[in-house]
Amino acid sequence: MAETFDQPRLAINRVYTRRGDTGETSLVGGQRTPKDDPRIDCYGVVDELNAFTGAARQTAEEHPALSDLAAKLKRVQHELFNLGSILATLPEDVHPRQPRVTAAEIERLEHEMDEAIAELPPLRSFVLPGGSRLNAELHICRTVCRRAERLAVSLSRRQEVDGDTLKYLNRLSDAFFVWSRWASRIAGTPETLWEPNQESK
Repeated sequence: MAETFDQPRLAINRVYTRRGDTGETSLVGGQRTPKDDPRIDCYGVVDELNAFTGAARQTAEEHPALSDLAAKLKRVQHELFNLGSILATLPEDVHPRQPRVTAAEIERLEHEMDEAIAELPPLRSFVLPGGSRLNAELHICRTVCRRAERLAVSLSRRQEVDGDTLKYLNRLSDAFFVWSRWASRIAGTPETLWEPNQESK
C-alpha cells in the first residue's frame, strides 16, 4: 500500500470559477490544458465510472445480504479517486506520497474475484446485462471501466502513464463482471444468458 498522504487542504466555498469558460481546465500541477485533451478525457471517464459505482453501491446497500459487496464498491470509489488524482497530474509533478493504485489493490481485486468465482456455477454462455437493477448497474460499471482503460492505453501512447493504472482498470472491469454474477446469485435473481438464435417477440 502507498504511504499515507497528507489530508488535502480543501475549502470549496464556490463551485464555479469561470476559469473554464474558454474550454480549458487546470491539472494538479497548475498547467492549463484544453478540456478535450486525452488526459482530461481519461480521468473524466474515471470520474464517470466513480459515479456509476456509487449508484451500484447504493443499490447494493438496500440488500442486507450484499453489504460486503457494498463495502467493496465504496473502497473502489476511493481507489478510483486516487487513480483520477494521478491521471490529473503530469508524471513530473506527481508527489512521492500522492495517493494512487498499486500492485496491492490489483492483487486484492484478483483475490476477491477468485473468492466470488468459487461460489458461482460455470458460465456456458455470454451474459446479457439485466435480471436485476444491480446486475445492470454493475455491467454499466464494467463497460465504462473498459472505456476508461481504452482511453488510458491511448494516453500511454502519447504520454507516460503508470503501469499499475492500466492493470487496475483491466482487473476492475473483470471484477465488475464477476460481482454482477455473484450479486445475482446472492439475491436469487436469474442471469440472462445470450441465446444467439433467439428471435425477437
